[in-house]
Amino acid sequence: MTEYIPSDIQAYAERYTTPQGELFDRLADETRSTQENAGMMVGGHEGAFLSFLVTLRRPRRVLEIGTFTGWSSIAMALALPSGGSLISCDVNGDTTAIARKYAAEAGVADRIDYRVGTGLDLVRDLDGPFDLVFIDADKASYVDYYEAVLPKLAPDGVIAADNTLFGTGDGEIARSIQRFNDHVRADERVECVLVTVREGVTLIRRR
Repeated sequence: MTEYIPSDIQAYAERYTTPQGELFDRLADETRSTQENAGMMVGGHEGAFLSFLVTLRRPRRVLEIGTFTGWSSIAMALALPSGGSLISCDVNGDTTAIARKYAAEAGVADRIDYRVGTGLDLVRDLDGPFDLVFIDADKASYVDYYEAVLPKLAPDGVIAADNTLFGTGDGEIARSIQRFNDHVRADERVECVLVTVREGVTLIRRR
C-alpha cells in the first residue's frame, strides 16, 4: 500500500487526535473482517477531521458520494447541528447495510438518508442546495461528480474530495485523480486547497 504520509508522522497525528470512540473501533473491526478493500475506510484521523469540519461549518444539508461501511457518514452526522441531515449514496447495498446498522446504534439513523444506486444517477435526481459535499467514490468519475454537484452547492458551501494525494502515484487511479486535481485547479469558478490529511482531502469553495 502506498504511503502518502510517512507512517511515523501519521501515527503521531493520530496520537494527538481525539479518538472517535468504541463504536468506530467495532465498525473498523467488522469492516476489516468482511471487506477485502477495508483500506477504503476514512479511519479515525480523517473521520475526526470531517467531524471537525461539520462542527465548524454547521451545514444544514450534507451530501456524501461513497458510503462504504459508514465511518464518514456517521462521523459527520454526529456533528450535525439540530435539524441537519445527510444523504449518503453508494452502489453497494451490502456495505451500505453495515453503515445503516452502525448509524442506528450511534443514534443518527434519523439524520442519514442512505441511498443505493449509481452515484451520478442518484446525484442528478437530488435537489440542492447542499452546504457540504464529500466525494469519496470511484476515482474515474471524480470530475463528473464534481461537475454534477457544483451547481447544487450552496453559495457558501464546501466540497471535500478525498484521496487527492493519489495523483502523485502511478496507474489508472492516479491518472484519474490527477485529472481531477488539474480540473479543479484550473476552474476559475472556485478556489481550492489540498490538505495533507491521510491520503489528501481537497477543500473547494466558490469564488
